[in-house]
Amino acid sequence: MDGVALGSRSGRWILVATILGSGVAFLDGSVVNVALPAIGRDVEGGLRVQQWVLDAYLLTLSSLLLLGGALGDRYGRRRVFAIGMVVFTAASLACGLAPTGPVLILARLAQGVGGALLVPGSLALINATIREQDRGVAVGRWAGLTGVSSAIGPFVGGWLVDAASWRWVFLINLPIAAAAMLALRRVPESRSTEVAGPPDVGGAIAVTTGLAGAVFALIEIPGVGWTPLTGTAAALGLTALVAFAVIEARHPAPLMPPALLRSRQFTGANLTTLTVYAALSGALFLLSLQLQQSMGYTALQAGVATLPITVVMLVLSGRVGGLAQRTGPRLPMIIGPLGCALGLVLLTRAVPGASYLTGVLPGVLVFGLGLSITVAPLTSAVLASVSAERGGVASGVNNAVSRLAGLLAVAVLPVVAGLSGTAAGAPLGPGFGTAMLVSAGLCAAGGVLAGLTIDRARHVTATPLPGLDHACQDPSCCPQD
Repeated sequence: MDGVALGSRSGRWILVATILGSGVAFLDGSVVNVALPAIGRDVEGGLRVQQWVLDAYLLTLSSLLLLGGALGDRYGRRRVFAIGMVVFTAASLACGLAPTGPVLILARLAQGVGGALLVPGSLALINATIREQDRGVAVGRWAGLTGVSSAIGPFVGGWLVDAASWRWVFLINLPIAAAAMLALRRVPESRSTEVAGPPDVGGAIAVTTGLAGAVFALIEIPGVGWTPLTGTAAALGLTALVAFAVIEARHPAPLMPPALLRSRQFTGANLTTLTVYAALSGALFLLSLQLQQSMGYTALQAGVATLPITVVMLVLSGRVGGLAQRTGPRLPMIIGPLGCALGLVLLTRAVPGASYLTGVLPGVLVFGLGLSITVAPLTSAVLASVSAERGGVASGVNNAVSRLAGLLAVAVLPVVAGLSGTAAGAPLGPGFGTAMLVSAGLCAAGGVLAGLTIDRARHVTATPLPGLDHACQDPSCCPQD
């Protein structure tokens, strides 16, 4: 299939459906941040419960994204996307009605399952149905508007918490999901013709078990120490992750095809994703707590404080996507993470007694600018490194890496910064500045990795990988250093 034009009616419906579907999942990943103090007061439990409300969602989302992408390639991207939307919507309702903290955490786990089915399908649908010359712009618009959904989350969450209840940060997903399902009716089905054999259920179980054990240990050990439970979780997690690597090497249709790692650009883009998104998730998690628990902001004020990130991304991300289509992704993927790093350094000035104009605004503006320059070229670099037939797998891997980065950052960054014992509602103290500097270092590392691994070519075409795809039949079309 040659694909449809982005400016056609079908192209617009594809973009609307994929932006709404993945946007609601990304929104849910950030809208909760600003509601955490209210949730902590309602269900109690301190920072550990607040971490779990975020990480329960990220755990199933990151560990099952690989399976979600593979299922879409195999059984139909539109079909799996729709199933994910139904599961996500039902779990959102359960979150909004949850009577206790444990029930809320279980519902968040279910939300992650739904998100894992719909998020990789959104990019894969664009890659499989939009014609090649329009994909850079389409990905740029998708990245910009879904990125905006993440960035606008704190503002929406703050308004809902102050105006009604923290429960509405979950219930707001219902009308958005309904609109996405209506748009999805106009989207054509697509699936890979290269995938054969049984799905990699063993790999999915291994990676989920491995991440669950590791994250449980990372969150619980700083508070309760090494106990039989935490020790068992850590050992189980490590064993399962090793088993995952073995399963992937032997399975005929693995969730994470080892051949993908032979592409320097694919590996480099995902390493950049890991560092930048770890910094993004960890910094926004702690910034929301800092604004409310240390600086005295209300939930709405904390949301408004980060709104400039949304505005900058809305204005620039689509344009940057089109520019990267013409110039190649390498330069913006170097400049963008370095800009993010500078913004995080400036956020160390967000301390009690500082004004918004001098302590918060410069940091969020520069950080938003850096993020706008990074996101669309990064996504394009990942998709360009494989054939369209493997778009679901590539998208699943990249989204899994970004959510895994957030999962680990929320679990580890408070420990590294000395914040792990913080009580619910307590000020963060000097540990916040330490956390921002650590996050800045991660972003800078992402820029360096991009410079070393991303191709310089203006129009990057997927290089054929033995045993994986045959995207580039003419050697002259393949990317050169």
